[in-house]
Amino acid sequence: MVAAMSDHSSKAVCADTIPAAPRELANGHRWWVLVAAFAAWLFAGVQMSVTPLVANSATKDFLATADEPEIPKAVLTDWFARYNATFLFGAAAGGMLFGWIGDRYGRARALAASVCCYTLFSGLAALARSPEQFIALRFIGCLGVGGAWPNGIALASEVWGSVSRPVLAGVIGTAANVGLVLMGLLACYQSITPEIWRWVMLLGASPLLLGVVMLFTLPESPKWLASRRELITAQGTSEDGQAGSVVERPRSSIAEVFRPPLLAATLLGILLGTLPLFGGWGCTNWLVPWADQVGAKTNESLKAWTQVYRSAGAAASSLVGGWVAARLGRRTSYFLFSLSSLLIGQWIYRELHPLHPQFGFWVFMLGTTTGFYFGWLPLCLPELFPTRVRSTGAGVTFNFGRIATAFGVLGAGYLSRLPAFDGDYGKVGSVTSLVFAVGMLAIWLMPRKAPSALTP
Repeated sequence: MVAAMSDHSSKAVCADTIPAAPRELANGHRWWVLVAAFAAWLFAGVQMSVTPLVANSATKDFLATADEPEIPKAVLTDWFARYNATFLFGAAAGGMLFGWIGDRYGRARALAASVCCYTLFSGLAALARSPEQFIALRFIGCLGVGGAWPNGIALASEVWGSVSRPVLAGVIGTAANVGLVLMGLLACYQSITPEIWRWVMLLGASPLLLGVVMLFTLPESPKWLASRRELITAQGTSEDGQAGSVVERPRSSIAEVFRPPLLAATLLGILLGTLPLFGGWGCTNWLVPWADQVGAKTNESLKAWTQVYRSAGAAASSLVGGWVAARLGRRTSYFLFSLSSLLIGQWIYRELHPLHPQFGFWVFMLGTTTGFYFGWLPLCLPELFPTRVRSTGAGVTFNFGRIATAFGVLGAGYLSRLPAFDGDYGKVGSVTSLVFAVGMLAIWLMPRKAPSALTP
């Protein structure tokens, strides 16, 4: 009995060490949270711009020799696919790792740690001397990119509870495209060549100070603090009021979403999440190195402008994608996004050329149509799951979508090595853009009524 009372006392002390959570933060702190989440994802967008902008230049720097100064196109295309896959594998792992850190140690700490991770390893990647070293450092850095999204949106949505989650997801999601646009504009005026590409990595390291400041000043979510205090307090009291027992509390788990009755929703969510991701990383991302491949000798800024056009279109459409889905319906909107992306993608890769005068306009349009998906996903993926596992289900579907996309991108890299393609980005893009046709069919597997409304 003495031991039980002692244990209960220690539990109470532990609970007392968790600060009492205010009902809501002061207005200035709330705005600091929103600015920090926006900035974290904006600089994550800068990290996303690294692969398309530096891939060819870095590979040439790593592999070119005095005896073989020209790198075959198929080699460049293959390494580009590997860099893309590295980003996706790293971001998927980081989303799960830093998501767990956010739940266990706090959203603010996890968000700050994510920023420190991707900025620090961006700087270290500037020291790479081989593609393998570059890939290893990028993988670790991309853990932070993957962690910035779930913690940023969770912290902002819990602090700004009066604002709908789709609106916040749209605002913060747009930040990444703003980062892509800004990096592209800078690259228009500062060349990225095999001789001087490393400045991009050093620039990606510059927000490290922001991460450190966030670590010490970013306020924690009152809802998270309250939930942690409640959990620790509950563990010190049994259901009948006896001290020293631990209350069993229902918890969601990843295993649950892979068992009936939720397995079908999980598989559908992975499918619907993978198709837009592959459309971005396996289709539209190839536009930038294609422009680099064509314009390297005549127009060094062509690849940078291509990124600007694509990301500018996506920045606007991702902001309103959730609103469009709400107005037109989940299935109809996804179908139209897929149809328009398919038609424009095929038009660009089959009929146009990076030096064509209309190339930039149609790249902007493709960025717009594919950007709508990323306002749709944060609204509609969580709806596939009941409340008790909604966050887990949404995280699993999006991150497993990244993993599936990574394997698809590696497959596209293999495709580029075939004699019929010979490293031609245009030919590869004309095949990978057919993924949008799959999206037109897959969306009709989604029930008219969200399963979350039917499952307790």
